[in-house]
Amino acid sequence: MYRNGEGQEECEGGRALSQRYERGSTMVTSNLPFQEWTEVLGSERLTGALLDRLTHHVHILEMNADSYRLKQSRRKRIPSSER
Repeated sequence: MYRNGEGQEECEGGRALSQRYERGSTMVTSNLPFQEWTEVLGSERLTGALLDRLTHHVHILEMNADSYRLKQSRRKRIPSSER
C-alpha cells in the first residue's frame, strides 16, 4: 500500500490491474470470496475500485474443490506403506 503522486492510496496489485485494464487479459486466483478481500487489502475504497476493474468484462470460474497443495502435503506426511 502506498500513496500515489496525487496523494491517493494505491496497492501494487491495483496499479498492475489499472495498467492492464481493457488492454489485455489478466487471471487472478484467490481462495477468498470477494467480501473478504477488504480484510487483506485494508481499505474498502481500494477493494471496491480494484474489484470494479477486475469484474468488468469478466468470466468468473468458481472452483469448490480440495486444494491440490493440501493433498500433496498430506501425502508427504503419510508413509508410502500406509497409502
